[in-house]
Amino acid sequence: MEYKRIPVRPALAVYFICGTQDCPHDPLDTIETALRSGVTMFQLREKGQGSLTGDAKRIFAKKVQQLCKTYDVPFLVNDDIDLALELDADGIHIGQDDMDIVEARRLFPDKIIGLSVGNEEEYRQSNVALADYIGTGPVYPTISKDDASPATGTAGITCVRQLDATIPIVGIGGITAGNAADVIRAGADGVSVISAISRADNVSCAVKALREAVYGVLEK
Repeated sequence: MEYKRIPVRPALAVYFICGTQDCPHDPLDTIETALRSGVTMFQLREKGQGSLTGDAKRIFAKKVQQLCKTYDVPFLVNDDIDLALELDADGIHIGQDDMDIVEARRLFPDKIIGLSVGNEEEYRQSNVALADYIGTGPVYPTISKDDASPATGTAGITCVRQLDATIPIVGIGGITAGNAADVIRAGADGVSVISAISRADNVSCAVKALREAVYGVLEK
């Protein structure tokens, strides 16, 4: 299957991933503040203990999607193919153990598809030609995912970048404003974060700090 990638590289710069389970405060307020403050892409990841299911998840997702439309930010859904189809989301993100990307691309021929690729082995066994971007990590230890693999450090980003000089890469896992620049220098086009924004005391300031760290390298 031949596929021409959707140009998403600029949207990966400050990529916010969030679900209700990640927010100690009102999730919609947190997400809207992040969108208003300058995150460049949003992924709804409603997974884990305390997360919404069924109608409650669907209603929440629609509200988040509308916020993303208001702020002109791409809205992606993590793994939940049925929900992404129902909402006509801008795209989906799938992991190594989720739906096969060939089937995902068949269902979403004109949508953004992100694929988790944690290391060289996963890169080589994945059909990355059908992905618009890949998420690589965890770069650093993370508290946001119970099933996260061991951290690779920025060397993991560099390794994948050396394998593929052209595919857009976003780093994931334990990234903060303090280490985001290192992730970009290692070869990533952007950083994806959960707790660095969702659990920040000041969401707006957290987004601003991430943007400064990322664009400080990208715009050199």
